[in-house]
Amino acid sequence: MDFEFTDDQQQLRDAVRKWVERSYSFDRRRAAVLAGGFDRTAYGELAALGLAGLYIPEDHGGMGMGPVEAMVTLEELGRGIVLEPLAQSLIAGGVIHGYAPAAVQAAWLGRIASGEALVVLAHQERKSRWRLDRCEAQAVASATGWSVSGTKSIVPAGDRADAFIVPAVHAGAIGLYLVERAAAGVSTQGYLTQDGSRAAEVRLADAPATLLTADGLTALEHAVDIGITALCAEGVGVIDRTMELTADYMNTRKQFGVPIASFQALRHRVADMKMQQELARSMSYYASLKLNAPTDERRRALARAKYQLGVSMRFVGQSSVQLHGGIGVTQEYIGSHYFKRLTQMELSFGDTLHHLGEVSARMQETAGVFA
Repeated sequence: MDFEFTDDQQQLRDAVRKWVERSYSFDRRRAAVLAGGFDRTAYGELAALGLAGLYIPEDHGGMGMGPVEAMVTLEELGRGIVLEPLAQSLIAGGVIHGYAPAAVQAAWLGRIASGEALVVLAHQERKSRWRLDRCEAQAVASATGWSVSGTKSIVPAGDRADAFIVPAVHAGAIGLYLVERAAAGVSTQGYLTQDGSRAAEVRLADAPATLLTADGLTALEHAVDIGITALCAEGVGVIDRTMELTADYMNTRKQFGVPIASFQALRHRVADMKMQQELARSMSYYASLKLNAPTDERRRALARAKYQLGVSMRFVGQSSVQLHGGIGVTQEYIGSHYFKRLTQMELSFGDTLHHLGEVSARMQETAGVFA
């Protein structure tokens, strides 16, 4: 199988990397955290590069690209631990283009691609425990349309977004609905998450909504799988930069008059980190290549990928802190922010134990049998 990137994909990677290096310094990120964890100007710059429209067709103002292009983009954003939730735009573009009526596509896709509108997935509830088929939010139909009531938690940039994609139950089945943040009955409570990004609790009380699809569980699974694929790619970028920071520190820090990089025991730990780095990269490729596979195959693949990424992110992040010593967790040192990001990512879209259960539940009768 050919894993070489095309010239267009390499040019996309280079463009994103240059933006991160030139325009998204650690100082700018720190200022964004102090300002609330979301910088609309930075998000607009990403949209100006066309990145918000990666999954949106060209006739709606997007770039009409696929999972591999998204992967190289998110890897580079991960290297810069960029706070702005570009992955949410990929989710919104994929779901609205794939499942929403033509009128909704015409109304929203162009605005998402241009960066005018930030639409985020609001699906987590306190009792769901990452189970997508558990939903307490309710949708009600009337002569004038739909309304949704419920509470969604840890919604990315929830108090800054323009609209939400919300799963809700109607007549015993989950549907997906679009709710605008400015609509009546919508209230938000924003806060910083532990990695410095922004999230919110979103409460809906008979909020006017637009039905995206009545087959909400299928669309929601697809949306979450887009998010997992993006997170895996971003995780590889964060791991790559964490490895670089760790190697630089070990080559600089001295004990007994020599760099600690010369100590055999520490070199063995770095070798173990390198193995986890490459396992993460391989499974990120696997996730991206399986994103457009049939539903059952895609779900199995994404659970496997997220499990491995969870293992790799935890091991590399914690090992980096141990090799750095106390400086590895100080607020002033950039490495601690990579550790925080890896820790939060391991818990996003289902933690490692959840996906280990998913892998087990989706095993086929021939699993582990070699004929």
